[in-house]
Amino acid sequence: MRFYDVFKSDIEEFRKSWVWFLVIGILLVALGVVCIVKAQTATKFSILALGWILVVSAVFWFVGSFRAVSWPMFFLYLLDALLRGAIGYLLIRHPDAGAESVTMVLAALFIIGGLYRTVAAAVIRFPYWGFTVLAGIVSVCLGVYLMANYPLTGTYFVGIVVGVDLIFDGGSLVAFAGGVRSLVDA
Repeated sequence: MRFYDVFKSDIEEFRKSWVWFLVIGILLVALGVVCIVKAQTATKFSILALGWILVVSAVFWFVGSFRAVSWPMFFLYLLDALLRGAIGYLLIRHPDAGAESVTMVLAALFIIGGLYRTVAAAVIRFPYWGFTVLAGIVSVCLGVYLMANYPLTGTYFVGIVVGVDLIFDGGSLVAFAGGVRSLVDA
């Protein structure tokens, strides 16, 4: 299955938007370089961001649980809110310790996400799809490396892995932008 067959009706929209793919790709590469250069800071920032996201989502789940108080799943909503809040608080309060815990979750995320990107790119075969396959393979390798070297990788490597992944994702978007720009109606 080729890219043209799947997105035949959207080719002109892709062609018009190639600059945005290029700009986003370049920004992702730049952000990836910053993450690698400041690996410990990127790790701590990632953990703090995750903690705050969990705390904010806990508030929404807590409010939502009381809006559904008559529903039989009220206690599950409430429990979900409390767990999100507690985990978010712990990540904010102890980001370095949280980094080691999150390392295993990130390793699984990189493996699963990399496999998905690789298979999806190979099936759809959009322009320059090989770069996305390469980005997926790199993500899988990084995830396996994280798991194999745990817990040593906890405090600094998360930032490096995120940076490398951003660089390869950005590079694949830059290549995609070049391919989309040159698309012709098939």
